Amino acid sequence: MKTVKINNQQLDKIAINVRSHRLLKKLLKENPRLEELMRNSQNETEALIGLRNWVIDDLQPREHAFNYYLGKVHGQEALDKIEWKDYAAIRLLDYIDHAGKEYPDLNLHGEIAVSNPIKMIWLAVHYGTGGAKPMFFKDMLQLFRQFRGEMTREMPSREKVEEWMNRFPSGLDPRIVKLREENRDRIIKVIIEQIDNNEVSSTKYCFEKDFSFEQKYLSVLKWWKEPTFHLKFAVRNPALLNRMLGESLDPDTMKILYEAEEAGIPFFVNPYYLSLLHVRVPYFAIGADLAIRDYIIYQKQLITEFGRITAWEKEDLVKPGEPNAAGWLLPSHRNIHRRYPEVAILIPDTVGRACGGLCSSCQRMFDFQNGHLNFNLDKLKPDETWDEKFERLMSYFEEDSQLRDILITGGDALMSSDKSLQKIFDAIIEMATRKKEANQLRPDGEKYAEILRIRLGTRLPVYLPQRIDKNLANILSNFKERASSIGIRQFVIQTHFESPMEITPEARQAIKELLESGWMVTNQLVFTAAASRRGHTAQLRKSLNDIGVMCYYTFTVKGYMENNHNFAVNSRTLQEQTEEKVIGRVPEKHLSSLRQMPENPEHITEMIKHLRMRENIPFLATDRNVLNLPGVGKSMTFRTIGITRYGRRILQFDHDQTRNHSPIIHQMGKVIIIESKSISEYLEQMENMGEEIDEYEGLYGYSIGETEFRFPIYEYPDYNYICTKKITNIEV
Repeated sequence: MKTVKINNQQLDKIAINVRSHRLLKKLLKENPRLEELMRNSQNETEALIGLRNWVIDDLQPREHAFNYYLGKVHGQEALDKIEWKDYAAIRLLDYIDHAGKEYPDLNLHGEIAVSNPIKMIWLAVHYGTGGAKPMFFKDMLQLFRQFRGEMTREMPSREKVEEWMNRFPSGLDPRIVKLREENRDRIIKVIIEQIDNNEVSSTKYCFEKDFSFEQKYLSVLKWWKEPTFHLKFAVRNPALLNRMLGESLDPDTMKILYEAEEAGIPFFVNPYYLSLLHVRVPYFAIGADLAIRDYIIYQKQLITEFGRITAWEKEDLVKPGEPNAAGWLLPSHRNIHRRYPEVAILIPDTVGRACGGLCSSCQRMFDFQNGHLNFNLDKLKPDETWDEKFERLMSYFEEDSQLRDILITGGDALMSSDKSLQKIFDAIIEMATRKKEANQLRPDGEKYAEILRIRLGTRLPVYLPQRIDKNLANILSNFKERASSIGIRQFVIQTHFESPMEITPEARQAIKELLESGWMVTNQLVFTAAASRRGHTAQLRKSLNDIGVMCYYTFTVKGYMENNHNFAVNSRTLQEQTEEKVIGRVPEKHLSSLRQMPENPEHITEMIKHLRMRENIPFLATDRNVLNLPGVGKSMTFRTIGITRYGRRILQFDHDQTRNHSPIIHQMGKVIIIESKSISEYLEQMENMGEEIDEYEGLYGYSIGETEFRFPIYEYPDYNYICTKKITNIEV
């Protein structure tokens, strides 16, 4: 069926619906001056000028807020000084300043979006047209209530936040542990059937002919502790998924999953992780597994968009021999990703290009769509040309003037075999040694950055904690000992817990092994809709701190309409940061001691516990809420400069001023993001998840953000020499 596109001029002539009419009537009734202005204006230009004069007259006497609007002052400290109603005044002025501007909306495959909300109100008042939907008018109602000072911001008490947190038990709760054992046993029975019926062929995972059911069960129970078992019996199709979940998936969900399979979307979830999903829903944890479920179960928007997904991060679109979007020249467009001067991502040609499972909102879905990634683990094993290529990649780090941080990821760094990982570590030691030796010949001020930090990006402590065994811990420990002797000082496992329910006894043991090997463990949360529920992320921080994990980033969901279901509006990110994360704020006097934590990962759990008890805080709020920009870098510095007819906000992001960037950002200017859902749609989604919408009071008002400062714990150590300012491998 062919889609008919309607341009913006045609939309201006489309009548608004009954619901929009009623909301417009309410808007005008609540704001007599706005109604007078709209009815007396001969055209939208007069309406714009009249409204601008009104708002300027209101804002100008508050000099600091007016200067913030003008951009004369900025930063979190400056934002904290403006009043709640000033947010609304600044947003109205930004709407007016950007009226009529066109923006390509990549949620709609580049269709042009024009933001002109005042014109839409004027058209609705005079002609009943403009095409604005109810979501638009709901947003405007809240905006003018905030501007009048009637919508206030009331900060929830710590007791209220902790009440929200208590809705979400961790996977260490004995009642949850018992439920997971039931789930495991149900899945084991299906696996026994698979083996008996030759549905899965394996010389390792098979039974003797005369085995009883009990003997088969005990065999599978033993295999359950092996990571290769879970990869071998990973679920790859909807029918098996439903079978392992006790035929509990509803027909609508199954229809979507079958459509995903037909569309060619890969599916991969291992038995251990699947056992974390509720089939028998406990009264004390209703909805607690939603953040996990939404990572496994695909949604309609993904199926609709698959095949035409646009890469979110522009530096992922690299042509061999040409600089990426950040200006960096790379030795391989498949193996090295780079945004910043100090760090580059290394993706080895090993099984590390795969994961222990596929997340529904994976940032690499673009690559799955194009066939660059898959879950055929045998085909992902390195070929014989890998060693030669890897040597070239190491030379890139060695000969670069600014690189000091290697983030090994994929896929998943720990999906690589111990042998592959050992080879990577050996090559890093050799490269870092050569870089250090070469520096001895360079004078101060011309010396290159030496390797200071090694990071492994992995979700296996969550997806497949069985992978983190004593042998891996020994490899990590031995590498740290060798690397420390040549000046590498920071060793970090960056993992991705999405929910407190993922913190199981197995995951806790895996984290313990990593910490005892001398590596600090940090977490990067993706702030999905399910994870954005009141108290959920705060409880995750607390639960992670309990097992020695430091929180690093809380990310807005990346992507366009394919991730619409999981996307939480950036206003909610700011609200969570301001109203919930705040109860874990670390007093400034402890910032210097926090910086020492990476030096002693073995003791970090006790150090976290001591600091929390001393300051009487439930967790350490060491993470930064940010969005990975589709241009370069991460930021939460933005203004809401527009809104579409559908109530989807248009945000203008500036780059994070607290960290070093590629020089190209001075040419790029600000970055425009059009959100994939309106706040009204988001709140409706929360309500469908069982949330009380009244608890999100004030959400519409969060329209300006400033990037939080970077905790000292995540800063690089200082060199004992002056590093060159020269930047190599760049073409701007």
